[in-house]
Amino acid sequence: MKKKIMAAIAAGLITLGSFGVSDAASREEVAAINVQTASDFQFWNEDSPTKAKIVEFVEDVTNPYSKNYIPPEDRIATFDMDGTFYCETAPIYFQEAMFLHRVLEDKNYTAPKKYLDLAKKIKPKYYNKEKLTPAEDKLHLEGLTAVYAGMTDEEYRAYVRNFMNDNETGLSNLKRGEAFYLPMVEIISYLTNNDFQVYIDSACGVSTTRELVNGVIPIRFDRILGTDFNYTSTNMGKEKAVNHFYDRYKEKIVISGNFFRENAKTAKIFSILNQIGKRPVLAFGNSGGDSGMLEYTLQNNKYRSMSFFVICDDTERELGNLKRAKSDTELALKRGWNPISMHDEFKTIYGDNVRRIN
Repeated sequence: MKKKIMAAIAAGLITLGSFGVSDAASREEVAAINVQTASDFQFWNEDSPTKAKIVEFVEDVTNPYSKNYIPPEDRIATFDMDGTFYCETAPIYFQEAMFLHRVLEDKNYTAPKKYLDLAKKIKPKYYNKEKLTPAEDKLHLEGLTAVYAGMTDEEYRAYVRNFMNDNETGLSNLKRGEAFYLPMVEIISYLTNNDFQVYIDSACGVSTTRELVNGVIPIRFDRILGTDFNYTSTNMGKEKAVNHFYDRYKEKIVISGNFFRENAKTAKIFSILNQIGKRPVLAFGNSGGDSGMLEYTLQNNKYRSMSFFVICDDTERELGNLKRAKSDTELALKRGWNPISMHDEFKTIYGDNVRRIN
């Protein structure tokens, strides 16, 4: 059955709803999504204004006879990850949920008491949609790196892979590693197939993001910008990295556990400047943390440009919050970002039988 589903998606012959999956689309099925022309879209409603805008934009800027033509080398598109093309609502971000798992459930790890006490305190708050205190939020942010101190990057990514097999919280028939918004993956595929250079510009950690999208989303690792771990060498001690001679026979690079460099809001612009070197012509986000990227794309751009804002307003197929959705839509319209309604525009999100269960 799986092989038939894969073949159908790859050929672009049928819609997700027509082959009746009992679970979410698997990672292999997500990877098989291939949108080259406007007629290949399967997961957007026919009357979707977003799909129409994207298709019109791409056809315009890739037409060498158009006044808005953009050379391939300047077709830069940036995407946030969590909440933009991957779930962030179940009930929290992937790496925050993994912190709780690491501290409370990992039998091979003994967490420092302060993180154990914190995890026990904040877990019910997350599930009850209660805000953390500033002190709790600060300690949690610290813990997101501290509990992995001493791991190599390969060991950390293996940990991410293992956690991806857990079921998402609050949604049926969905594993964490499958929680991609199928319509948004189609947009990424469509842009890639039309010679856009697609980047992820996320507040999620770089190593986490790389492992989540590896083999699923057609974006190269060197085009993933995100929050950075601080690393150290097992022999470096207090010596500065710029002064340390690394001996490949006696040491290895590991996560230091120190606070990471967060990639959010205006910091996303700095990542674009430092790692891309060109202003995007398309940007996709879903929260205030993406504001810098969205605004920078529209500011004094020498090319035609657009920013899009995913609105989580679906309370049956996703863990949408209508109050936040309303304020997010108002913000998007005020700032000139194109709102994308998951409820109104997505024919499916993860697969037809993924539903809210709480």
